[in-house]
Amino acid sequence: MMIQRGDHLVVHEPFSSLVVQGYAVVEGEKISDQRELLDTLQDIATRRRVFVKETTEYRYEIVDAPEFPDIGCHTFLIRDPEAVIPSHYAMKPDITCAEIGFEHQFEIFRTVHESIGACPAVFAAEQLAAESEVVVRAYCERVGIDFMESALSWEPENRDEWSRTREWHADAARSKGFDHVPRVYQDRVENNAKLASYYDYQFPFYERMRSFLPG
Repeated sequence: MMIQRGDHLVVHEPFSSLVVQGYAVVEGEKISDQRELLDTLQDIATRRRVFVKETTEYRYEIVDAPEFPDIGCHTFLIRDPEAVIPSHYAMKPDITCAEIGFEHQFEIFRTVHESIGACPAVFAAEQLAAESEVVVRAYCERVGIDFMESALSWEPENRDEWSRTREWHADAARSKGFDHVPRVYQDRVENNAKLASYYDYQFPFYERMRSFLPG
């Protein structure tokens, strides 16, 4: 959706790229340090709007930077870990509990919340898929950008910035809008002891985030 809008530079998972491959690319510039990456994004944001989409498999040291909570409008998209964990495990069977990411996500949320003295935006992925216009309108109002109905649909495509994580974005590449693609996985929380242990550890962090959903 943010790509479809056309009024932001959309930067795809730059901090996780640093962890996985040792560098991120922003506007053709290769960056190999989290501090340099944050400074680059801030510099670009003085000239145009920037949207950074990130994941929380990893803990990013830059979260500890004093200015981090005040940069931009932090928004958190959460999804039921009972659905997340089997999906992630199917893509990466050697995934660790930490890489499920809810603890890392909550740490960022708490850091921002405590620093700015207000609750950052939190939305549910399930509602975004089921009521996309409602959620997107609320998101746009929250972060202070115009709602664009035309951005709720797009043409299917495989984008260059997804090259590192292309298999993770197969559904996105085939999509024409927000939608729920049902999946039934062989290994699930209810039949795999390891996944159940991941769920037991990560669920409390999700539950705390869920308490901040609007409405």
